[in-house]
Amino acid sequence: MEIVLSAVGVIALILLVLGLGVWVFSGLAIVALLSLIVIGDVSMDRAGAILSRILFRSANSWELSAIPLFILMGELIFRSDISDRLFRGLEPWTKKIPGGILHTNVFGCALFAAVSGSSAATTATVGKITTTELKKRGYDRSLSIGSLAGAGSLGLLIPPSLVMIVYGIQSEVSISKLFMAGVLPGILIAALYSGYIVIRALLNPSLCPPEKSDTAGKLESIFLLLPVISLIVIVMGAIYSGIATPSEAAAVGVFATLVILIKERQLSFKMIQEAMIATLLSSTMVCSILVSAALLSTAMGFLHLPSELASYIASLDLSPSLLLLALAVFYVILGLFLDGISITVMSLPITLPIVILAGFDPIWFGIFLVILIELGQITPPVGFNLFVLQGLTGEKIGQVAKSAFPFFILMCVAAFILCLFPEIALWLPNALSQ
Repeated sequence: MEIVLSAVGVIALILLVLGLGVWVFSGLAIVALLSLIVIGDVSMDRAGAILSRILFRSANSWELSAIPLFILMGELIFRSDISDRLFRGLEPWTKKIPGGILHTNVFGCALFAAVSGSSAATTATVGKITTTELKKRGYDRSLSIGSLAGAGSLGLLIPPSLVMIVYGIQSEVSISKLFMAGVLPGILIAALYSGYIVIRALLNPSLCPPEKSDTAGKLESIFLLLPVISLIVIVMGAIYSGIATPSEAAAVGVFATLVILIKERQLSFKMIQEAMIATLLSSTMVCSILVSAALLSTAMGFLHLPSELASYIASLDLSPSLLLLALAVFYVILGLFLDGISITVMSLPITLPIVILAGFDPIWFGIFLVILIELGQITPPVGFNLFVLQGLTGEKIGQVAKSAFPFFILMCVAAFILCLFPEIALWLPNALSQ
């Protein structure tokens, strides 16, 4: 019972520090230091020596280099007209599906997610075109906003994913295998979203005005989609074929993006400058949180908190289903207040040993965790996708959240299906690694 009180104390300390408005990276470092001194009864000098070594080692991780590169790739694309091309390229293929061009939200986000890695960037890039166009054509406002909110969260699941890179670094599992594991669950969620749109359109045709099909437009659309498809093939092909590591593939992706933008005569000094500044700000935030999370993880390991807590929970003899349900509720609650990367780095030192001891595959759990984090992207009060859509549409945050709720339920269904059939996540990495 003492170990449970220690765990509760650490969690309470984290929430207290963050609740005071302290930056996440400094808050985690403060909690790590206080945990060693107060709970571990370690002297200030020794605690400083322990944490300084970890600080240097974690900051020099080669895997971290993939993060700024993938962010830069997304920032460059965001400032180009690729989102407009995505819409115009997908439009002819969706007109005859029940729900019409509402499906461009889902398909567009799925495609852009494969070159971005960020949920907010995916939502903003696709949404800056589709929100205006769908409103102009008379599509149901709630359904168009909700589908974009849900589909935008695919930026965390469909590789390359920044959260997967963070999870891979912390859990010490193959980032390439995590990327592979995210493909089929991402397709599953996209299929659930499109299926829901089809059902709503069939039940109430007035939600989606009829569109005229254009065979010639389909042929032209292939050329409009070529830039995005080329980037997906280059980056993911390099990783899945084993030619490049995720970090090397990110560098290749940035180079390919620059070549495409030069070819399309869109690259400018201003675009590069804005993209570099945005990348610097985002990368500094992510990497500083990761480094401070390593400090917290080390402090927890020094106190034997994860292993002791895992042993205690194992002694409760919870069924795997109950354990997953408890973790799901825990992560959904965290998602109400924190972003995905903060949730991952804060919780993994405690939850991962429990999950592994219960017999779950760490790669499968990584995908399960990402889906739970995605739920936080579309739940108030800190759902980033909701705020992005509020800025794009001008709707009240409550209305945006209400529109996103059906897609929140669909994502919960996807998490349940993944629990019933874990091979959805594990089949592709196992097949490609043979």
